[in-house]
Amino acid sequence: MLVTIDKRGSISLPVSVRKDLGFRPGTHLELTVEPGGAITLFPVEIYRSIKLSDAGKLKIKEARESEPVAFPEWFNQELSDAGTEIE
Repeated sequence: MLVTIDKRGSISLPVSVRKDLGFRPGTHLELTVEPGGAITLFPVEIYRSIKLSDAGKLKIKEARESEPVAFPEWFNQELSDAGTEIE
């Protein structure tokens, strides 16, 4: 499949490739250059980090030090049914 680099240095992935791989606008791809010049793209998930204020850090500390509280049964059920992407 032939693609062309435009004047901004961008390439467009053909719609058939995007559909087959489930790529939508906003999909992040990790690009690596292999020995010999082959280019590999891997889809990745981006998770933003959260920075807490000192007051927020104190609340987390207090929560961790407080007595454990039982979760509602519906939460435990959801947690047991949850999977991970690496399963």
